[in-house]
Amino acid sequence: MEHKGTALITGVVGGLGKAIALRLADDGFNIALNDLENNEDHLRTLSQEISQKGRRTFIALGDVAQEADVQRMINLTVQDLGSLDVMVANAGIASRVVPFQDIKVEDWDRVFNVNGRGVFLCYKYAAQQMIKQGRGGRIIGACSLAGKQQFASSAPYTSSKFGVRGLTQSAAKDLGPHKITVNAYAPGYIETPMLTAMRDGLGDWETFKQDRIERTPVRCLGQPEDIASIVSYIASKESHFITGQTVSVNGGVFFD
Repeated sequence: MEHKGTALITGVVGGLGKAIALRLADDGFNIALNDLENNEDHLRTLSQEISQKGRRTFIALGDVAQEADVQRMINLTVQDLGSLDVMVANAGIASRVVPFQDIKVEDWDRVFNVNGRGVFLCYKYAAQQMIKQGRGGRIIGACSLAGKQQFASSAPYTSSKFGVRGLTQSAAKDLGPHKITVNAYAPGYIETPMLTAMRDGLGDWETFKQDRIERTPVRCLGQPEDIASIVSYIASKESHFITGQTVSVNGGVFFD
């Protein structure tokens, strides 16, 4: 298979990140894997799985909310794998389900540090590297259906994901002349650990799951591979005429 360059994916220990990493490896990319230091064992296991596909890997430990960590992970990725052609700013966290008036400032900051600041830093330093390389690239961010329609009692998460949409559009305007496209994916109800975490305080899992299935016209939850397939296309050369978009993958929960 043709070697297509290097993709760096953040937050790969979660369900979506792992699926995206495996899919892009299948597509022909070498893969840089990012997550926090306490997930290093999981990263090494995933690295071995990707290596068996005939792809090179690099483990890029770091916190996306820390500027120095993001700079370092990109620099080391380029040193080890030769370039940065696709950045997938996938890392994100959920917020506690509490009424707006009861939100704690520290909870707001915790969510925005990862979902907002983290995506910004990944976009910024990936863009700088791609401009330096001079051959364009693909920058892709994690949004959510909550970034298109608000969720009650989840203002930090919802607001951070609305922010990703705005950031994506703004970056797309500035980076287009450099042949860098910037897009995001907006998952609906996907069967991942984050969805399980979001139901905390909302009843047992089976009741929560069935409620979400009934809200979805196709009558099932999505799977991480459904998101990975969209990222695969956005990361491809064929997607060169798509930029500034946040693509909904939600089984019809709502229509853009």
